[in-house]
Amino acid sequence: MAKLILTHEVSGLGAAGDVVEVKDGYARNYLVPRGLATRWTKGGQKQVDQIQAARKARAIATIEEARDIRDRLQANPVTVAVRAGENGRLFGAVTTTDIAEAVQGAGGPKLDRRKIEVPSPIKALGTHKVHVRLHEDVQATLDVTVVPAK
Repeated sequence: MAKLILTHEVSGLGAAGDVVEVKDGYARNYLVPRGLATRWTKGGQKQVDQIQAARKARAIATIEEARDIRDRLQANPVTVAVRAGENGRLFGAVTTTDIAEAVQGAGGPKLDRRKIEVPSPIKALGTHKVHVRLHEDVQATLDVTVVPAK
């Protein structure tokens, strides 16, 4: 087992700044090469403290505030205008950054793009569902309507 410090959030494992123990192969072949984690050392504890302080500054303070934001997001569908071909296929895909900017442009809260989870890449026009992790216990389902840009 390898002891690691997560530098980014990894679904099903933990958030940035968490110290986790994973199997050696998972650490060696996936987490460390992709920059998602670093090896744990005594000096690494300073890095853990910095990551946790930064995460705390970005995090939504209370669960009530997260629920309020969830209700606002679910009540207001978001529209993203992108270039599309004649048959409704997009040139590229809608990214989490595009979704975060569309939410903010529609008068919604500023969302961290890393908290937006797209189940499968959005490569066609129409309405798609995406998930936004607002708090450890609160997740919103957001309707994203993709329309052709004029």
